[in-house]
Amino acid sequence: MKVPIAQPVMTEKMIEAAANALRNERLTLGESVFKFEEAFARMCGTKHAIAVSSGTAALQLSLQAHGVKAGDRIVAPAMSFVATTNAFVPFGGVPGFAEVSEKDYTLDPAKLKAALDNKTKAVIPVHLYGHVAMMDEINDVARKNNLVVIEDACQAHGAVYKGKKAGNLGNAGCFSFYPTKNMHVGGDGGMITTNDDKVADACSRMRHCGRKKGSNYEHDIIGYTYRLNSANAAIGIEQLKMLPEWNDKRRAAARIYDEMLKGVGDLVLPPTPTSDVTPVYHLYTLRTKKRYELKAHLDSKGVGVGLNYEIPIHLQPVYKEMFGFKEGLLPVTEKCCREVIAIPMFADISSEQIKYVVDCVKEFYG
Repeated sequence: MKVPIAQPVMTEKMIEAAANALRNERLTLGESVFKFEEAFARMCGTKHAIAVSSGTAALQLSLQAHGVKAGDRIVAPAMSFVATTNAFVPFGGVPGFAEVSEKDYTLDPAKLKAALDNKTKAVIPVHLYGHVAMMDEINDVARKNNLVVIEDACQAHGAVYKGKKAGNLGNAGCFSFYPTKNMHVGGDGGMITTNDDKVADACSRMRHCGRKKGSNYEHDIIGYTYRLNSANAAIGIEQLKMLPEWNDKRRAAARIYDEMLKGVGDLVLPPTPTSDVTPVYHLYTLRTKKRYELKAHLDSKGVGVGLNYEIPIHLQPVYKEMFGFKEGLLPVTEKCCREVIAIPMFADISSEQIKYVVDCVKEFYG
């Protein structure tokens, strides 16, 4: 049996929605874009949602709309995809890193304060693998230090923290619709969520070359070409309708994995739901000191795996070269990045597929 690590859904209804947008709307910033924004804001419980071309673009515009500029320092976890910090390094933002909690791999609030300095202007907690970071504690540190909080919710569509959705827990939230996410738009895409009118207005204009409201050729701020295509938005509308059901299916699959893998070898299973956090299992991760041996075994059995994230951001070659980061800076992060391995997780994964994956893992451990 071959079991992929992810399996994006694209139905005939989604394809027809895209085709309809291509036939009847402006190709960029058409009617579907604004309908998608309205529906996504309702899902998150925020006043505004601004559709953009990627999750990276969402993070960049959110920071700049809050006044973060070249020379300012932004603190984030290094256990994340490199896009978290690539969002601000190109415009001159300076990366700072704080440790993650070994319990759930998200930013450790207890370590955050020590990572701040007088140039720090923002913090980006990452809701890694679909598990929401400890936002109350992070927001408390941010308030005391006058920091902007931008949620990297690119892996947490629909996740819940203390009754509120990811994307509605900081000054702004940022989402990616890359095809492997819990929902996608049939290509690249992103979304910014916020309750701040001025931030929403700035992001809306910056994504569209910095145009002044009501004008085609007058520009009063520096902007970019970060628009979302109408056909992609039309697919996003249909995907969003399915998101609650898909997330429920992922949680059900995770429960089966939890039951079947408990006590196997040296495996550390992912954090489970609590009264505070309802995760959405963008990935189902294991941790083991035998990661590479397990990967080789699963590869040989046709089981898709991912090493998320094999190289933490601060040890990526370009970051070491640009900023002088060295191994040993973040021992917990570095340990987790050496040990985490993701196994197949997608909405329509079958019980037979899960059993096969588990049998292969158990076979490895004898």
